[in-house]
Amino acid sequence: MDRLKHIFVTLLLITIFISCTEPYALQTNTFEDVIVVEATITNEFKKQEIKLSRSYRLEDNGPDFEAGATVFVKDDLGNQYNFEENDGKYISTSEFEAIAGRNYQLHITTNDGKSYTSSNEKLTTVSPLQELIPEVVVKDGVKGVQIVAKSFDPSSTAKYYRYEYEETYKIIAPKWTYLRANALVFSPPRTGAGVVTGYVELIPRTEEARVCYTSKTSKNIILTNTSNLSEDRVILPTRFISSKDYIIMNRYSILVKQYVENLASYTYHQTLKKLSNSDSTLSQNQPGFITSNVVSTSNLKEKVLGYFSVNSYSEKRVFFNFQDIFPSEAIPLYPYDCPDPIPGDRENEFYFKYCFDPAPDCAAVNILDLLMKRKSVYYSGYPGIGTIPSGGLGGPAPTLLLYPIQCGDCTSFSNNIKPIFWID
Repeated sequence: MDRLKHIFVTLLLITIFISCTEPYALQTNTFEDVIVVEATITNEFKKQEIKLSRSYRLEDNGPDFEAGATVFVKDDLGNQYNFEENDGKYISTSEFEAIAGRNYQLHITTNDGKSYTSSNEKLTTVSPLQELIPEVVVKDGVKGVQIVAKSFDPSSTAKYYRYEYEETYKIIAPKWTYLRANALVFSPPRTGAGVVTGYVELIPRTEEARVCYTSKTSKNIILTNTSNLSEDRVILPTRFISSKDYIIMNRYSILVKQYVENLASYTYHQTLKKLSNSDSTLSQNQPGFITSNVVSTSNLKEKVLGYFSVNSYSEKRVFFNFQDIFPSEAIPLYPYDCPDPIPGDRENEFYFKYCFDPAPDCAAVNILDLLMKRKSVYYSGYPGIGTIPSGGLGGPAPTLLLYPIQCGDCTSFSNNIKPIFWID
């Protein structure tokens, strides 16, 4: 949905006045409330998904989910597939797949009684995605890995293709330790020689915090067609990643999804892509309203944004480690500041004395604040499990080494649940 924000505001009949010399807070002057339909059913036997939302103003954060609608798909044999609300989408109540040769039509009735139907659509040519190959290339002077999708339709009837991808990469926190610092605070504070506000307890970790996995989906509209080629053969770069990008520093996986479209659906997505790539909503490219194959049956003059497609679908996944692709290249840098060794002029950013005396070099209160607010993570400075005492073990106050939380706990920015498809 994020990639459509630029498109929506382009289509909402905006009147904007801008000063040439002073910054201006862009706002929508004229707004048209329009239903937005994102509906693709495929030949996968699964619970199909449909998204319904509303257009929104330039100054809004994003679209609102169209709740309370009655949604179903009906084929020309009278079979009806009902959909129900589920986590911001409409999910079919049973699994089904689009069958070649049948006509399918989308039906929507919103909670205010407005009705919409799509044109009758047929399943496109089944042409499976055959290969997914990572290749080392130099693009715009940058060395990296290109993920190339390959497909071939001997009948030469597929022709129009749309792609999406989901990428997942492994994160390994470089400054992880098996001990976790648990900051405990007294309330009200205890008093003694100085003000004691709490203490740090070192306990073994029980949760995974060293290895995590981050997943992201493609945002751009990826299209290609073979209508001007001598054969229906696709060789398409779908994703380029610089060899300096940390997302491939350990292990990386990408799932590429291929949808075979008909000409009308392809043209619709091509128009969306053109709009989304515009440099500004104020560009000369103001095409008015994109034609949809979904219309209002309650009010023929009502505008509808979106498309109902019946596409053949296939997918491929590939895994690789950084050294599989770049055996002689330096591994990319971790995305957070975790120096080792720590530069002498930055020691006060990482080393803290654990003591409660009023002396200016005591930093226990600061340590508690960093740990409690998950700004920092304990790395070293106290030998073993237990409470760190003020003044150390009968000696001087121990010095604790704390790194930024992201250096030692990957759950601070990623997910420690290993995906079910992951292969090490």
